[in-house]
Amino acid sequence: MNDDERPPLDILLCAPRGFCAGVVRAIDAVERALSRYGPPVYVRHEIVHNRYVVDSLKRKGAIFVENLSEIPPTSAPVIFSAHGVPKAVPEEASGRGLFAIDATCPLVTKVHREAELHHRRGRDIVLIGHAGHPEVVGTLGQLPQGSILLVQTLGDVEALCPRDPENLAYVTQTTLSVDDTAEIVAALKQRFPHIAGPHKEDICYATTNRQEAVKRVAPIVDAIIVVGSPNSSNSQRLREVAERSGCPISRLVLHACDIDWDEFTTVKRLGITAGASAPEILVQEIIDAFSERRKVTVETISTTDESVFFPLPRALRDDAAA
Repeated sequence: MNDDERPPLDILLCAPRGFCAGVVRAIDAVERALSRYGPPVYVRHEIVHNRYVVDSLKRKGAIFVENLSEIPPTSAPVIFSAHGVPKAVPEEASGRGLFAIDATCPLVTKVHREAELHHRRGRDIVLIGHAGHPEVVGTLGQLPQGSILLVQTLGDVEALCPRDPENLAYVTQTTLSVDDTAEIVAALKQRFPHIAGPHKEDICYATTNRQEAVKRVAPIVDAIIVVGSPNSSNSQRLREVAERSGCPISRLVLHACDIDWDEFTTVKRLGITAGASAPEILVQEIIDAFSERRKVTVETISTTDESVFFPLPRALRDDAAA
């Protein structure tokens, strides 16, 4: 099909999109460890929630496990994923003499430190997050069982029965919907007016920025594609934000082959964004797939610039090579 026969399609690319500083740091940690120590490098849980990234690192020699018990006695590096881990995990690694490297995102570590500080001050902590998500599991595991109460919905807030309602604090998962979380925080403050919150909100800059870009684009397109994996919390939230912002079609896909092309036959303006763990190569793959079917023009809609950088874990920095 030549250009004249292909129907036109305007693509609006959301910016910022794709990799955040914490994801870049985590992936770089695995690649630096492979380069410095050679394969294998063990990684507890997916280093980030993106199948393309994980498969790429596997081909380079990374071995992914869910539990340290799956790792044989070894001197190879063992890397903890960007989502963070319960305190019991590094303790187990130390007990086994494993060479552990913590690639937890510094913004997740910030939440852990906040929870510990509130605990030392005698407060019970409310964690706003999704049960079972590895970041939530890691945060819950920072303190003794029962110290943190998990809430996921407004209904959970209504049912909350803390030991001391006058002595509470809250923290949040970093990859939540900004708007949903604001509603839950408002409900917590209404029920518990003295509840303490973080000095700076816990939802990370990248999650906030990507959601704001989607809010800008969603009302002016016929459909939005969010590039990301189904198990990526921030990618799922982007799809939900697009839907709530008035976009008639919002789909989460990892590869172009995942697209139901029949859904997009009448789409004239398409928004594309990517979750914080999705590489730009997947965005380009999807643009190329549309270009094979449509006469495509691409425009970037930018809401802010990002310049955040996190250094590698200390054990992998050049000054620690010795």
